[in-house]
Amino acid sequence: MMNDVDLGTDRAHGARIYDYILGGKDNYAVDRAAAEATKQIWPALPVHMRANREFMHRAGRYLATECGIDQFLDIGTGIPTPPNLHEVVQEVRPDARVVYTDNDPIVLVHARALMVGTEQGRTAYVAADLRDPDTILSSPEFRETLDANRPIGLMLIAVVHFIEDDDEALDVVRRIVDVLPSGSYLAATVATDDFAPEMLAEVRRTYHEHGETLRWRGLAATERFFDGLELVDPGIVQMHKWRPDDDAYRQIPEADIAMYGAIARKP
Repeated sequence: MMNDVDLGTDRAHGARIYDYILGGKDNYAVDRAAAEATKQIWPALPVHMRANREFMHRAGRYLATECGIDQFLDIGTGIPTPPNLHEVVQEVRPDARVVYTDNDPIVLVHARALMVGTEQGRTAYVAADLRDPDTILSSPEFRETLDANRPIGLMLIAVVHFIEDDDEALDVVRRIVDVLPSGSYLAATVATDDFAPEMLAEVRRTYHEHGETLRWRGLAATERFFDGLELVDPGIVQMHKWRPDDDAYRQIPEADIAMYGAIARKP
């Protein structure tokens, strides 16, 4: 069946660049070329990407532990890299349920790695694009795995920057948030060039040259994703500064991190 799927090996894909930087093997020459070209411009790329992964871990743990969230919708999952979200949250809540979504066919190839959880919990995978929220929300995997009448943790980790148009990005996020019940949470990281604009302009150009989209957004544009929601302290900050587990994260230079991170509750 997978023989008929176009893996897009002629152009870079963010999930596979991420996989390569994190030491994975599910990437292609064009992804490695994009990553290495980016590192030449911005040597902190691996630090930045590891910080993004750590934010996801902290956010999932916080929602499961402090907020009592036991069901999650993770859009833009990426290639499985342990610990994945279900492993983080099911350690706290063994009955937690997670629906993963990604638009990269290679993630679908490895989706079985996202299906192995606790006996009490449940995981599912939807091959879909953030730009098409109706497909995600109407999928059998979503409807049969998550209870849409109970609070859900929506995880949008390093994904909205693949939508270049601001209005489109805001619209698709809002369409998902709007259907979530009161008490749900949005956890997101949003790419920004606020802390090293000249260098990151070159990074964006390099991504585009290798066939991948990348859209930086400033603080004001980032805040719009959380309109109408109640931000959790400390609000919208560079992702490594959001409740770090280790004080060493606070010592990372601002220019090495190109994403804001935040969690907010739907009233």
